[in-house]
Amino acid sequence: MHNVFLGTGGNIGNKHKNFDEVVKIINKELGEIIRSSSVYETPPWGFESENPFWNQVLLIKTEYSPTELLDQIEKIENRFGRIREKGKYSSRKMDIDILFFDEEIINTETLTIPHPLLQKRLFVLVPLAEIAPDFVHPVLKKTSVEMLNNCEDKSEIIMVQN
Repeated sequence: MHNVFLGTGGNIGNKHKNFDEVVKIINKELGEIIRSSSVYETPPWGFESENPFWNQVLLIKTEYSPTELLDQIEKIENRFGRIREKGKYSSRKMDIDILFFDEEIINTETLTIPHPLLQKRLFVLVPLAEIAPDFVHPVLKKTSVEMLNNCEDKSEIIMVQN
């Protein structure tokens, strides 16, 4: 079994319903949810939108390999109508990112783990530090709290629900 941190986010549709649904799907189809952060409202990152995002970090135990997990995640995102445009951010009902997979370092054409931008995004670091403050980034060798304290992103982060 592998310990995997997933980041979930979305900014369109019924966010309450979407987050409730994605948590159930992840728990049923990807692996048991061990810990879940509060849900936070955040501004869009990397593009403009009138709709704020909701974001959450989940720790799951899964039997999938990293590439199998990515395939399953893409199928779930497709159910939420996710359309990916390479190199372009856009509004979406649900996005699921693999943040960490055990303490592995993976860099292929289709998959980079740890997620390459997580240390620059408060919407990931705040919920990550909430559920795993002492987890050490295998590349940066910093804890979640250290990354949070050193993050240059100053976006407003508001807890929606816990």
